Amino acid sequence: MPVLEGLWGPDLRMGDSSLGVCPEEAPGSPVWAPLRTPPVTCGGLSLALELPALIRQLRAAWRARRGGPRGPERSQPDPWVEAEEEEVKQDGGAHLEESTEKNGGPDGRPVSWRNQEPPAGRADVRLNSGPAGLLLVERRGSYPLIDLHVLKTGVLQGELQSGTRRKHLQRSSQTSRPPGHLHLLDQDYLGQAAFMLSKVGTWNFDIFLFDRLTNGNSLVTLVIHLFNISGLIHHFQLDVVKLHRFLSMVQEDYHSQNPYHNAIHAADVTQAMYCYLKEPKLAEHLSPLDVFLGLMAAAAHDVDHPGVNQPFLIKTRHHLASLYQNTSVLESHHWRSTVGMLRESGLLTHLPADVTQDVEQQLGSLILATDISRQNEFLLTFREHLDHQDLDLQLAEHRHFILQIALKCADVCNPCRIWKLSRQWSERVCEEFYRQGDLEKRFDLEISPLCDQQADSVSAIQIGFISYIVEPLFEEWQRFTEPSLLSRTMMDHLNHNKTCWSRIRSPSSTSESEENEDDDDIP
Repeated sequence: MPVLEGLWGPDLRMGDSSLGVCPEEAPGSPVWAPLRTPPVTCGGLSLALELPALIRQLRAAWRARRGGPRGPERSQPDPWVEAEEEEVKQDGGAHLEESTEKNGGPDGRPVSWRNQEPPAGRADVRLNSGPAGLLLVERRGSYPLIDLHVLKTGVLQGELQSGTRRKHLQRSSQTSRPPGHLHLLDQDYLGQAAFMLSKVGTWNFDIFLFDRLTNGNSLVTLVIHLFNISGLIHHFQLDVVKLHRFLSMVQEDYHSQNPYHNAIHAADVTQAMYCYLKEPKLAEHLSPLDVFLGLMAAAAHDVDHPGVNQPFLIKTRHHLASLYQNTSVLESHHWRSTVGMLRESGLLTHLPADVTQDVEQQLGSLILATDISRQNEFLLTFREHLDHQDLDLQLAEHRHFILQIALKCADVCNPCRIWKLSRQWSERVCEEFYRQGDLEKRFDLEISPLCDQQADSVSAIQIGFISYIVEPLFEEWQRFTEPSLLSRTMMDHLNHNKTCWSRIRSPSSTSESEENEDDDDIP
């Protein structure tokens, strides 16, 4: 584990990975009095589930050691305090905001004030702070939500007014959890979430249940856990606080009001990607960088998705369509947003500049591959490689191509899940289509394909999606894996789900309610 000296100073730091947090004092020392127990190890499931609580405990212990009621006075200044006070001084208090929430300090005041008295008349003012309590600038969305009030001013003239970017645009309505709240879970929920994480490599992983157990933090919790068990935190010497900060930014930039393109979808794709990276044909050839890129691209591949497709942005003359010249508009935005958050979080600043630039470019290549309009391009290339048997996974460029195919598979793998999960995803994506269609209909725009609820049923959309997109891709993936147990399982689920949708679509079929069953027994 890396040493976080820049954040925790010389007295409280990350040490050996088998011990987690290692202060000089023994666990029974009065310094640890604010803690119920000595800090837990960061090497297990607790890293993902208890990191926010661990940070709060570490700050309490640090305050006690600095000169609180249970710790000795410090005679030398601490670089963390000086840096924070300097940052507050430079900021000039511009990021104070009204709030009745308390930040959990021992006296009920925000810990960012330390021993200072709050300004007169501002008893309920607090500083904006990130996951680790560090002073942050309020994050802003890249563009306003695609909503009715946005369209009213200019769409009749053929233009979509993108709106003014306000300095402190709040994204609370788009987050998967209340802003500023950490993991407020009891031990029963933590235990169930930990048990699910122990089964994270199984294909019947229920991401909807996991999201409820983690209080809407499925993406952050899952990715930190996968990074930990894959050895990426140790290999790249990642600062776990910066990693948590970056993933929190990514999770918050997914729009929770989207029925489909939200943080739960990102977590589902990331879990599927992890399963594909474990395929025997692929796993033995992957480098740590390959695994890092695969998981990172999966987690951020749809970040800041507006809930409408590229043709909608083009025909409403959205500024993103102009910026990316009507080509891979959404995917380009997802990539650029990810790069921006990587730089803002400082996650990779300890790596050489050329390595960081290479990571950013490869992330772009992976995310851009999810553009559905390039489906045939990738499928034909994949098929030719398999026909000629010329894939050499010792070559970095061939491994990168397989990562692109794996991410494309993970992005559209919903029909390959068990029926109970697959049907939920199908209804969600169609609901998002129908919302776009209603928006287009209201403003006399041409309704996009698959977006007319009166003409396009869920079953018809899914049968077409499976037949023309999913089946051809997964048939080639099964050839590549030769085939593996996982690929056979996915194809069994795919065929079964297609049959279920066909029965629902057919007038002579049984009712939808009779089809809503758990088909978990498919081998």
